[in-house]
Amino acid sequence: MSGQTVAATPRAAAFPKAVRAAVALQALALFFQTATAGALIASSSRGALLHDVGSRVMYGATMLYVLAAIVAWRPGGGSPRPVLYATGFLVLASAQVVLGVAHLPAFHVPLGVAMVALGVLDLARVLTRPTGPR
Repeated sequence: MSGQTVAATPRAAAFPKAVRAAVALQALALFFQTATAGALIASSSRGALLHDVGSRVMYGATMLYVLAAIVAWRPGGGSPRPVLYATGFLVLASAQVVLGVAHLPAFHVPLGVAMVALGVLDLARVLTRPTGPR
């Protein structure tokens, strides 16, 4: 029966959706960080607290993105490219944490702007691609 095709399993199709969800969560966290950065610059103690909490959420979302990309790649049979993107974001997020803790806004702010731009591009990339395995 060589003419039969095998349908994709629901589990295999769910991995790209998990990558999309992780990228969307990361983009939302990055946008939240931009809003709280403004409040932090305005010397608001609430802004500082929200920016601190948001940084932890953004870092967690980035780690979730790495995990979702790895699962979509290895067991899911997807492309390894999202793993590279996710790992790049994790490196940038780690640099952001170091620069923020060191109170170096001259480097922290431009890197944050670059991360938001890259996050929007990544979100557009994953939203314009079809779901499911190729």
